[in-house]
Amino acid sequence: MTHPLLPFSLPHTPLALAPMAGITDNPTRRTARQWGADWTVSEMLSSDPGLQHTQKSRNRRNHEGEDGVIVVQIAGSDPEQMAHAARHNAEHGAQIIDINMGCPVKKVCNVLAGSALLQNEPLVERILHAVVRNAGVPVTLKTRLGWDDEHRNILTIAKMAEQAGIAALAIHGRTRTQMYQGNAEYDLIAQVKHTVSLPVWVNGDIDSPQKAARVLQQTQADGVMVGRAAQGQPWIFRDIAQFLQHGRIPEAPVFDEAADTVLAHIAALHRFYGDTAGTRIARKHIAWYLRRLADGESCRKHINQIGNAAEQYDTLAQFLQRQKALYTHWPRDYAS
Repeated sequence: MTHPLLPFSLPHTPLALAPMAGITDNPTRRTARQWGADWTVSEMLSSDPGLQHTQKSRNRRNHEGEDGVIVVQIAGSDPEQMAHAARHNAEHGAQIIDINMGCPVKKVCNVLAGSALLQNEPLVERILHAVVRNAGVPVTLKTRLGWDDEHRNILTIAKMAEQAGIAALAIHGRTRTQMYQGNAEYDLIAQVKHTVSLPVWVNGDIDSPQKAARVLQQTQADGVMVGRAAQGQPWIFRDIAQFLQHGRIPEAPVFDEAADTVLAHIAALHRFYGDTAGTRIARKHIAWYLRRLADGESCRKHINQIGNAAEQYDTLAQFLQRQKALYTHWPRDYAS
């Protein structure tokens, strides 16, 4: 994918790990890239200057050991603060700034950030222009179809983005009020793609290589962004890429190879966050990996009672060793 405002070489149909707060941290982004994600985005960082130096913000800004383009997502509702946050993160290594206008979470929308901004088009326009003018690096936008079914204004937002100099646009096929309920819709995304010259990434319910191909055909989007379907199966990026290129899905990962990925991911979380926080944060990732395995639920419940990183890792490793007797390949949510 090429565009004059994106000075980076990407594959013909790039695959992105969608930014997800509390999930797409440094170890998770690196794991996704190892399995074929071309593009990953940090968890959203608040533009509030008073929050820039908290431990949470420092963790979210940490890209140590990552390959590829460094993309930092910022969130807020004040154009001046957003501009300052963009410049600040660019000065600290961000090569792309991504604006969050898609998060549907209540605590974000309650401060008129994330997808709540879609209710105020003049404010959206001011934020887009302020960030593009001040970032010093290319700026992308992540958003939704609109606030609700009566206000699906993504075509207006997309035109604003193009006029402001936004370099690429990622659209989740739901409104804010839908949250993650119902099914993502793609017709409006197709209209956006035919209306603006920006690269458009399609997001929402991309849960298999077959679905990725169908949605790309429907929308003619330039790239695919995968969120929840990558939880516990980072190999989905490899599988989508293979299907798009060759029309076939490769065999599921050999069980030992997948188990090594799982254990390396959990160990990386422990190192990144430290013993106490790492043990707590790893639990959700372990749950996503184990939900596809026999007896995974009972193991998850047991691991959730463990408060020590070394014991958590050893218990998981022992469980996976026993599972080798049941599987030659790691189970997937989608068929070959």
